[in-house]
Amino acid sequence: MDKKNVKKGVVLSALFFLPVIFLLFLYPSTNNYNPLEVVKAEVLDIQNLASATTEVKLADHITVLGFLGKDPESKIVETSNLKELIYDKFQGFKKFQVVMMVSEGAEEATDRLKKELTKYGELKYWKFVLVNDSDTKKLFNSLRTSEVLDFNLATSKVFIVDKELNQRGRLDDRTKKEIEKKIEAFPLTAYNCKEVSELKNKMGADDLRVLFTEYRQKRKGEFNSTTRRADDLKGEQTN
Repeated sequence: MDKKNVKKGVVLSALFFLPVIFLLFLYPSTNNYNPLEVVKAEVLDIQNLASATTEVKLADHITVLGFLGKDPESKIVETSNLKELIYDKFQGFKKFQVVMMVSEGAEEATDRLKKELTKYGELKYWKFVLVNDSDTKKLFNSLRTSEVLDFNLATSKVFIVDKELNQRGRLDDRTKKEIEKKIEAFPLTAYNCKEVSELKNKMGADDLRVLFTEYRQKRKGEFNSTTRRADDLKGEQTN
């Protein structure tokens, strides 16, 4: 056999098999990810709020939960960011929803905000829930956060609640550099809708993606609940 043909065959074989071998090495790591951590259990469900006259519930859903309070229109920047970077990306996923708590009496303002948000697409899986001030505080206080509601009973941050009513997030949100500097660990329990990078890179590209992967593996019987969050998924983050 011609040496040139032999050499050509070896090169072609290498080009064919190397990607396959590479994927085989990657396969275990893609299935050995770690889940998004539970930062607070037993979040109060909307159905347990006396003033909520809606069938919307948190149980059995993957929910991005927010509080717009008495002046929903004042959060147009935050809600627009959330729609573009999170809702539009995940609205096709099973049992995903965005739920915004709004104060009773803010119905007209809520309708105007909804009209603004639907200019570029419907909000089929985005729910606005009207409740009284007491129930707003009750639900908010069932979450783990260092934030407080403002005078309108609103906040620019949103929360992730899983199907079992667990609040999800990060128990340690330090970057690699912060860990190297031995900065004390701090959690990420809520996501700032004013910060595009936080919504896009932390909540969207990482945390929600990991949570959906967890539930997909649970359905397939492949989920290992003993593992913890992997560094390669968390990656190098910036604040």
